[in-house]
Amino acid sequence: MIKEFREFVLRGNVADMAVGIIIGGAFGAIVNTLVADVLMPPLGLLIGGIDFSNFYLVLKEGGTPGPYAALADARASGAVTVNYGVFINALISFLIMAFAVFMLIKSLTALRSKPAPAAPSAESNSRECPYCCTSIPLQAVRCPACTSQLEK
Repeated sequence: MIKEFREFVLRGNVADMAVGIIIGGAFGAIVNTLVADVLMPPLGLLIGGIDFSNFYLVLKEGGTPGPYAALADARASGAVTVNYGVFINALISFLIMAFAVFMLIKSLTALRSKPAPAAPSAESNSRECPYCCTSIPLQAVRCPACTSQLEK
């Protein structure tokens, strides 16, 4: 069983997946910082200086009564809140990350070597008769094997 596990772990696909997960985690941290520290402050300024992470709904007040100036104050007092602003941040972060991964995959696909064009052969100047499946020249209007009338 240990031998099978070692073979499984050392297989190329598992190692590639592990590297992808590690890089994906680091990429996620970069995107989260981009959203929280670069994109959200100007967006918050455009909507009146409001920070999305402080959008919340108080379901039950905590030890100290509200209103609370920020989500951190509500959490510190033990209030039960629905933090929809944090969700908005996560949603924007996801959309940016998904777009970045899409662009990365698209660029990698474009960089992938394209197959060499096939060498011209005798077959390329011919087609197949739809009636008898014989190879005939492209210019033929009648099949030489079955004598069927052909459309161009």
